Amino acid sequence: MEQNSNILKYKHLGIYTQNENVVYMRKDCHVCISEGFEALTRIRISNASSSIVASLNVLSSDILLPNEIGLSDAAAKKLNVSPNDTLYVSHLEPIESLGHVRAKIYNQKLDYNAFNEIITDIVQGDYSNIHLSAFITACAGNRMDLDEISDLTKAMIGSGKQLHWNKKIVVDKHCIGGLPGNRTTPLVVAIVAAYGLTMPKTSSRAITSPAGTADTMEVLTNVTLSSEEIKTVVEEEGGCFVWGGTAQLSPADDMLIKIEKALDIDSEGQLIASVLSKKAAAGSTHVVIDIPVGETAKVRSTEMAKKLQNHMETVGNAVGLNVKVVITDGTQPVGRGIGPALEAIDILKILKNEADAPNDLKERALLLAGELLELSGKVKPGTGNQIARQILESGKAYEKFIAICKAQGRFSQPVLAPYKIEIKAEKSGILKRIDNRKIAKLAKLSGAPKSKSAGILLNAHLREQIEENQLLYTIYAESKGELDYALEYKNNHDDILTIIKK
Repeated sequence: MEQNSNILKYKHLGIYTQNENVVYMRKDCHVCISEGFEALTRIRISNASSSIVASLNVLSSDILLPNEIGLSDAAAKKLNVSPNDTLYVSHLEPIESLGHVRAKIYNQKLDYNAFNEIITDIVQGDYSNIHLSAFITACAGNRMDLDEISDLTKAMIGSGKQLHWNKKIVVDKHCIGGLPGNRTTPLVVAIVAAYGLTMPKTSSRAITSPAGTADTMEVLTNVTLSSEEIKTVVEEEGGCFVWGGTAQLSPADDMLIKIEKALDIDSEGQLIASVLSKKAAAGSTHVVIDIPVGETAKVRSTEMAKKLQNHMETVGNAVGLNVKVVITDGTQPVGRGIGPALEAIDILKILKNEADAPNDLKERALLLAGELLELSGKVKPGTGNQIARQILESGKAYEKFIAICKAQGRFSQPVLAPYKIEIKAEKSGILKRIDNRKIAKLAKLSGAPKSKSAGILLNAHLREQIEENQLLYTIYAESKGELDYALEYKNNHDDILTIIKK
């Protein structure tokens, strides 16, 4: 503990800073003056039981008294402090692992010990968002070889809890992303769990998309389950659809994802480490990876997809996973809905075998479910798709889906946002191109994924004959302001959907 001159009284300020630990002190505070602290200095804050590292913000207002200290909500939660508690302030000792980050910036190769030290410090909260940005950027642009990706994956697996199922086969799937809609995961879980396989699916929230699986499933059920609650659901029903963050599986991944989202960076090496660390930590043994390829998808060429396929399967083998990569069409959105509630509606229509269910999403889910059934070794090669179709069309997958949702705490029907506008074709012709990135941005501008019921309902697909004034898509928003914001973007970009005359 520090000497008495470094003691301050905690005052709750109620400031939300995402994952960033921030500390607030007056510029005339005796600790600031005596220690020579300046704004954005990284300092250590301690109480009787624990300590954290935080970035200093200096105030000149009367929000705090000179003998008081404030913390961001994230920092206060980590320290478990209450108003008027005594806190101790000290200079931060050097963070040794930053030396490894600097080495990577200069393109030096890192080993497992280096990555482990970096990941340990990240999980402990010693890295500021600036440090995290430096690490992410240093690893981007194909600057990691296979050994480094494997070592980073192993370090991330060991950084949090790991689930064990006492089963020889535990299956999982993941899509690389970059394709709006494409919400196959809940369908695959329902099908393979109904077959009898174990699939404890943990998913991330959206990084750069209008919805992640966790965002979509949160419309329908509770996704913030602890590792103990996940075990209970999976033991009861054979599968789950939960957000990986609260389960503390590869916790460094969730911290990195927040910064990747802000930077709009998704580097290959960290993408592989992110995906496979979550799968291994969840106790999976057999994993199918979907890589959509398209001009405006995340992976833009078959050559790049095959390279990623090789890396995924090699790193998977290094961390004890049996990985099968499936390369799929990524030239357009999959399904009709883009946004959490709209995607949830697609899922339910398919599970209930409704006549207007999106067939492209159904067929892609059956492809992946079939691959997973075959990878498990429980069905003969070439029969997986047929067996998956029988499970889906018999209603067994829907029954299993509802059972899992209820085991997770609830099943709720999705609701659409109250504000909408229909976008119609200005001319006749063939729908030649859909820009995945721009239509995803349009959905995000409408409020998705934060506004669960916002997004886009797509009514047209590639190569279809379009008539003048035909409905192309509908934009949904929870406020008129967000709807106007999205419409302004649409009006400034006439290449979201490209129609050409024959």
